[in-house]
Amino acid sequence: MSPRLLLCAALLRLLLARPPPTGELENDFGPESGSESGEVRSEAIRRLLEVFGMEDPPLARGRKQPPPQYMLDLYHTVADVDGVTRDPHLLEGNTVRSFFDKLHSEQVEFVFNLSMVAQNEKVLTAELHIFRLRPQASVSFSRHHFCQVSVYQLLDASKVNASQGRKLLSSRLIPIHSSGWEVFTITQAVRSWMFDEGSNLGLMVTVKTLSGGQMDRKAVRFASGRHHHYSKQPMLVLFTDDGRRAAPLESSPVPPNGGDKPAAPSLPMLPMPGAGRRSARSADYDEDGERMPCQRQPLYVDFEEIGWSGWIVSPRGYNAYHCKGSCPFPLGQNMRPTNHATVQSIINALKLTKGIEMPCCVPDKLFSINLLYFDDDENVVLKQYDDMVAGSCGCH
Repeated sequence: MSPRLLLCAALLRLLLARPPPTGELENDFGPESGSESGEVRSEAIRRLLEVFGMEDPPLARGRKQPPPQYMLDLYHTVADVDGVTRDPHLLEGNTVRSFFDKLHSEQVEFVFNLSMVAQNEKVLTAELHIFRLRPQASVSFSRHHFCQVSVYQLLDASKVNASQGRKLLSSRLIPIHSSGWEVFTITQAVRSWMFDEGSNLGLMVTVKTLSGGQMDRKAVRFASGRHHHYSKQPMLVLFTDDGRRAAPLESSPVPPNGGDKPAAPSLPMLPMPGAGRRSARSADYDEDGERMPCQRQPLYVDFEEIGWSGWIVSPRGYNAYHCKGSCPFPLGQNMRPTNHATVQSIINALKLTKGIEMPCCVPDKLFSINLLYFDDDENVVLKQYDDMVAGSCGCH
């Protein structure tokens, strides 16, 4: 079993054992039964944050705006209703961030604050998303049906209209009569900004006729953060990889499109918080007193109970599952045993060597989950975390 998943499962059981009383502060986990208990819970939260690649949870401010529709659509494309990854090949890298324009200029100029991106993250793709408004009704199109839209990286704020003051990043023809989102690749600029933060002077968009003349501003207009609805605000979308991807289990790689991932509804639901705990015997044995064979059981993680609902958008929680039960001799194929586990089971049954235990019931297939959340700067982040869900169990 993955050491990370073992640790995560243990911490989650500890955290969910005592849900915080209603009305407590968001990151307060209830009254301590003693200093030792408080220290254990603090350490558990710290280690859980490490699993999610964070030192501290993002600040849970009152949100003035919902997440961009693009980020919501992307999340639902790569994740199912529980946040589990549909296909590990759908997402480029493991992190997607959206940044709103900070300049709110009357001109078609944009500035994005990238300070929340870690220096060790590899920039894969960067896109400028700008919303094309409908032409004003009074505009006469005459012979123009297309225009040339170009995106420049600003190199010198005092020479924005000169060739030495800007660098062309992307350019293409668009029909004048159209409206909607236009996306331009600006990866080169973002990589330079990550290398030298002081070089981030922003972007400028120009619109020209096919002959290179100035285009009527009433004919081709783009939404700005100052005068238009937040759903049409200029946005930078950044795809990165933080290098935290885990190696898949060799014997059972995650299949495309969910593969044979068992459906969650077919599994028993966890008892609600506050329900009486089962005894150790009832948890490990069936109704006839027989020890249960190795199987997957629910382990639901509720982000609201942990105190993280203020900054996590989706999912509200997820089923991590855990493996429980015995691996008795002889091991059948339904136990999904490895050859090593089969040999170990035989040696244990024959008592050929002292101190040899029965094989353990552990995950033999792991799935990743996706979180959509707000960071400290109100940016919306989609992040994929490997080895977070036990897909199936076997005797190893």
